[in-house]
Amino acid sequence: MRINLTSLHVDDQDKGLAFYTDVLGFVKKTEVPLGEHKWLTVVSPENPDGTELVLEPDEHPAAQAYKKGLVADGIPATSFAVDDVQAEYERLKALGVVFTQEPLTMGPVTTAVFDDTCGNLIQIASQ
Repeated sequence: MRINLTSLHVDDQDKGLAFYTDVLGFVKKTEVPLGEHKWLTVVSPENPDGTELVLEPDEHPAAQAYKKGLVADGIPATSFAVDDVQAEYERLKALGVVFTQEPLTMGPVTTAVFDDTCGNLIQIASQ
């Protein structure tokens, strides 16, 4: 068994796609129109056949409440692995990404947390 898909709720799929590809560097894998919304996934360019991140519309009231609750408590919705948190922090900061937690080393792990512009906090981490 392995993880094939994981989802992240975004307030606007097109805005989310632009942020996750143009800023974070993911690559669009799938875009299938489904009426008002679409089945939209991105992948790491380092592993194009790996786990896909589904950019889900957040219109369901439960999704909106979940996102707002996490953000209010400062909890990231997910975490992405990077080789060097400090370098990635500096790269993203230069692109205008807003961080809610600057790089913080906790034993063998370093993390930072940023706002994805789509209603989520995202953690980056390296060991």
